Amino acid sequence: MKKNMLISLMLGITVSAAALYLAFRNVPFTELVIYMTSINYFWVFPSVLIILIAFGLRVFRWQIILGSGPESCPAGRIGFWRAFHPLMIGFMLNCILPGRVGEVARPVILQKKDNVPFSTGLATVAAERVFDLGLLIILFGIVFSFVRIDPDFSIPFGDYQLNREMLEVVGRGLLNLIIFLIIGIVMLSIRATRMFINRIIMGIPSLLFFAGASFKEKIKEKVCSVLVCFVENFASGFSLVRSPKKMGICVCLSVMIWSLHAFSYYSFALGCPGIGLSYPEITAVMVIVCFFIALPSVPGFWGLWEAGGIFALSLFGVSSNDAAGFTLANHVLQIFPVIIVGFVSAMITGVNIWQVSYQKLGSEKLKKEFGEPDEKILQR
Repeated sequence: MKKNMLISLMLGITVSAAALYLAFRNVPFTELVIYMTSINYFWVFPSVLIILIAFGLRVFRWQIILGSGPESCPAGRIGFWRAFHPLMIGFMLNCILPGRVGEVARPVILQKKDNVPFSTGLATVAAERVFDLGLLIILFGIVFSFVRIDPDFSIPFGDYQLNREMLEVVGRGLLNLIIFLIIGIVMLSIRATRMFINRIIMGIPSLLFFAGASFKEKIKEKVCSVLVCFVENFASGFSLVRSPKKMGICVCLSVMIWSLHAFSYYSFALGCPGIGLSYPEITAVMVIVCFFIALPSVPGFWGLWEAGGIFALSLFGVSSNDAAGFTLANHVLQIFPVIIVGFVSAMITGVNIWQVSYQKLGSEKLKKEFGEPDEKILQR
C-alpha cells in the first residue's frame, strides 16, 4: 500500500475509532446486543431491494450525464450494464478503501473498458456529486422548515456540542460549497472562458524567461498541452448544462434516488423497536448522517455514521440504546449489499480493483489517455 494511502487509512481509523467511542460510550454492550436480537430482520429484504433500485436509478442518471458529451462519449454509447459495473465497483471501493478512491476508480474503469477519456469520466462523477450534494442541501432546508428540532437540545461529542446551531453552520457551509461548484461548472462550460484558461496554460512557458527555447518547447508539449486536453475533456463531462431537458431528468432522478434511500431507512425502522419515526423524520436522520460521513473517516464510514445516527435520532426523542442499535444495524444494511454487488461486478468484468485503486499516470500515459490537443486550441 502506498505511503499516502497508508497515512489516509491510519488517519481515518483514528477519527473513526474516536467517533465510535464517543457514540457508544454511554450504551451498555449487553443492552446493545439484546436490542440487536430484538430486531425483526424480515424488513431487511424490502430495504435491500429498495437500495438496489436506488442504485439502478443512479446508473440511469450517470448514463444521461455520460451521454451529454458528444465529443468523447456520444449518447447511447454506454449501455446500462457498461455503466452499472463501474458505478458499483466505485461505490464498493469507497466502502472498503480510504480516501474515497472509488470516485477515481470509476472513470479509470470506464476509460479501460469504453475508451472514455479519464478526465471526462471524472467530470461526470463530479457532476453526479453536485446533484447529490445539491439535493441533500435542499432536503436539509426542508428538514429545518417542517421537522421541529428543539433549539435547546444539545449533546456532547468530544470537545463539541452537537445541536441545531451546529447543523445550521454545516448547512450554510455546504450551501456555499454547492454555489461555488455550480459557478465553476457554468464558467468551465462557456467556451470563451475555457479558451481564456487554455491561453493562460499555453502561456506558462513564456514566463520561464531563464530557460532556453528547447526547454520551453518541451514544457509546452509535455505539460501545457496535456493540461489543455484535460480542461477540454473535463468540460465535456459537464456538457449536461447545455441541455435543460437532461438537467431536468437528472434532477428528477436525484429526487427519486434520495427518496428511495430514505425509504430504505424507513422500511428497516419498521422492524426496529423504539424507533417509530415518520418518513419525514427518518429522512431528516438520513440527511444528518450524510453530513457526518462527509468528514474523513475509515472505509465504510464507521464511527461517524453511528455518531450522526445517534445524534439525529436523539433529536426525535429516541433513547440512546435504541438509537445505537438501529444505527449500527442500518449501517451494515446500507453498505454490505453495495460491497457484495461491487465484488460481483469486479468478477464479471475482470477488473483488478487494487490496480485501478492505486493506478498512477505518467506524462506519456496522460497524453495518450487525454489525447492530442486541437492545434487551434494550442495556437490560441
